[in-house]
Amino acid sequence: MSPNQESLCHRIIHSAAVTAGGGNLVPIPGFGIAVDLIAMTGMSMALANVFGGSIPKAVAEGLAITTMKETVLRQPVKAIAGGIAKFIPILGQIVGPAISIGMIEAAGWNIARQMDRDFGGA
Repeated sequence: MSPNQESLCHRIIHSAAVTAGGGNLVPIPGFGIAVDLIAMTGMSMALANVFGGSIPKAVAEGLAITTMKETVLRQPVKAIAGGIAKFIPILGQIVGPAISIGMIEAAGWNIARQMDRDFGGA
């Protein structure tokens, strides 16, 4: 990954993470996951462009779901805590977005590294 590509990925991933974190401020269980998936879908499509590739929205959605599952399986305590925290006033509005931001960041960099390999770092 070139320095320019890394910089672009950094901006894309952080923007998606902040968007997902904002969506997780809503204290409705399940709403945050929907926002996370939407943010990850857009992030995946944008990351593909960084590496000279292009993926259809349906593929990006599938990638987002798969990556979210893998991230949750690797960090189950964080995922469960984020969902449970929604039921706790004020604390849930702090913990939920923080966990979402961390998970989107981790997933985003995993996707970026994979796309760098898949598209040959073009």
